[in-house]
Amino acid sequence: MSLSNTEAKAAPAAALNDWKTLADQWHTLGRQWAQWWAHAAASLPSLRHMAPEIGNSGLELPLPPSAWIDPAAAAAITERYNRKLEALWISALQGRSAPQLEHRDRRFAAKEWREQPYFALLRDSYLLYSDYLSELANVAQGDEAAKDKLKFLVRQYLDAIAPSNFFATNPEAMKLALDSGGASVAQGLSNLLADAQRGRIAMTDESAFGVGVNLAITPGSVVFRNQLIELIQYSPTTEEVFQRPLVMIPPCINKYYILDLQPNNSFVRYAVEQGHTVFMVSWRNISPDLGRLTWDDYLETGVLAAIECAREITATTTVNVLGFCVGGTLLACALAVLAGRGDVDIASATLLTTMLDFADPGEIGVYVSRESLAAREPVLHSGARIHGSELAGAFASLRANELVWNYVVGNYLKGQTPPAFDLLYWNSDSANLAGPMYAYYVKNMYIDNRLREPTGLTMCGESVDLGRVAMPAYIYASREDHIVPWHSAYRSVELLGGDLSFVLGASGHIAGVINPASRNRRSYWTNEQLTHDPDEWLARAQEHPGSWWTHWAAWLSTHGGSKCPAPELPGNSRHRPLVAAPGTYVTERVD
Repeated sequence: MSLSNTEAKAAPAAALNDWKTLADQWHTLGRQWAQWWAHAAASLPSLRHMAPEIGNSGLELPLPPSAWIDPAAAAAITERYNRKLEALWISALQGRSAPQLEHRDRRFAAKEWREQPYFALLRDSYLLYSDYLSELANVAQGDEAAKDKLKFLVRQYLDAIAPSNFFATNPEAMKLALDSGGASVAQGLSNLLADAQRGRIAMTDESAFGVGVNLAITPGSVVFRNQLIELIQYSPTTEEVFQRPLVMIPPCINKYYILDLQPNNSFVRYAVEQGHTVFMVSWRNISPDLGRLTWDDYLETGVLAAIECAREITATTTVNVLGFCVGGTLLACALAVLAGRGDVDIASATLLTTMLDFADPGEIGVYVSRESLAAREPVLHSGARIHGSELAGAFASLRANELVWNYVVGNYLKGQTPPAFDLLYWNSDSANLAGPMYAYYVKNMYIDNRLREPTGLTMCGESVDLGRVAMPAYIYASREDHIVPWHSAYRSVELLGGDLSFVLGASGHIAGVINPASRNRRSYWTNEQLTHDPDEWLARAQEHPGSWWTHWAAWLSTHGGSKCPAPELPGNSRHRPLVAAPGTYVTERVD
């Protein structure tokens, strides 16, 4: 089939436009990464006394050990490294197996890394060098916060230079290329271009999921909408429901459907099946015209508006509330505001992986400093947004091997398509935050840690005192959480004023929470005696096999009030259904 003259003339122009579009997308992606690294570098001024190079040139690693550790300690560590490296090379040159290194690293699990001497030498040299730099970082001088940042940067550098990350030094990728006649290389390039177009690395087969298709499909209706939130009321599945509704506040940096993934792992569906009338806040993905929203706006037109709407629809003043991650922090602040206003009609509160005391913010603290925030505050307060891609990049870097380089190797070097995984699809669906809200949150919580101080902050015109949040509370933390360390979540028991229950679950920040009761996996720990020391609490705690969901459901049932007939229709005369769940805000994509 031949092209017409018009088509023939148009084809080069169309191709050129495609390449221009792709170039623009590459430029945008590169700019996002540059902004992310600049933010990382800006958070490091406390390291300048260790090595002026860090402050002057950004991320020049590795640095001369003499710049930031005692020369004698550096000499001893270097001598040990040189001896091990010499033994490794002698063994390699003599054709003998090198001494087995004590490493269990799945990056080098394939047999090619063991059976081919050249690649075995690459692997062992890299692992030795990793140990060397890590040991130097561990003995660095300076305060703990500065050392943590240095260790983080060393880890980022070592993760990036692993031989598994490069085609010419990855025997698995090379073998796949030969076995496939180059098809894996072609597919890898195609994957790279596709990721450049979407502006992020694909962590899952995104074609396998759709919001409202097979994610966030628990039946319900949007019964309230303002500029910041939609409020979903879910349809009952039981003939009777508890009189008191349950209002859920998810994190605002991602979409709400982490709590309503698929039917077999939906926390929302589980709560509805227990007889609760569930309301869910769906946060809006902040567009430029909403960039000036403040922390108080998120409280007043977000959390407090949702609670008031649920009260009106169910014709009850007393409700149960639940907050997840930063949604839990917002919820605790809103409850303190209500307490200041004399509103004590909250039956119970559930806080999932939530920090109220930010003395130890976990690994994300490496990005937070007074200096870096001060440099950005004027722009943030002028209405600039924090883009979801920036936040996603920061969180991914905390587990770079698992959430960055693993996909670089699989998607690009091997030409593979990542498997379908609903949690990772949600993880890639990030949302923007309003600049003033973000600046307030980082400054007053992460940097100054003022939320824990009675009357340390004023929100929505009320002096905030968490000790006045006096309703029963269920506090859940995940044992392997690197975003909200469980020891930090435990500190909430010393801040809140009600009858408190603390429960520790297995796994991490997300997988620990989304642990369906039907699968009977993992375990959780309980101990009614709340001690000052979290480790002492754990030492005396009882381990239970299975999901913490059942334990929570039993606890919440005691705060649900009496049973009444399930509502036949969502909303009421004032709050009529606007659209079916999952609503419109959750599907908004805003650059």
